[in-house]
Amino acid sequence: MSVHGRRLPLPASVVRRAVHTVLRGERRRATVSVTFLGRERMRRLNARYKGHDRPTDVLAFTLRQPTGPDLADVYVCAAVAAREARAHRVTLRQELIRLVVHGTLHALGYDHPDGEERAQSAMWRRQERYVEELA
Repeated sequence: MSVHGRRLPLPASVVRRAVHTVLRGERRRATVSVTFLGRERMRRLNARYKGHDRPTDVLAFTLRQPTGPDLADVYVCAAVAAREARAHRVTLRQELIRLVVHGTLHALGYDHPDGEERAQSAMWRRQERYVEELA
């Protein structure tokens, strides 16, 4: 599948399945869009909204709705994901699924501490259960 002549780093069907699996597992309703960005566009988003002038792997933004499902945008940088996949010795597909799940959980309001404690957090454990199911 491609968008505007570009091949997506992860098939749309896999992205939809990941988002739906998280929403179903968390018993939540939300409209979630997932966008794959290049390194420079992700750097600009991260600088503007998080104050970090570097690309990151995933960003999530949520608009809470007083009635009806929340609206969420998840942005994933495949270039940063590729670097992380190599560093953690996992496939790019698995890392991209992890980031879609991670961003969706953030969009639902989950959070984790920074640093080494992150991998021990409840959110991370929840994320890894979904990744294991999906990857």
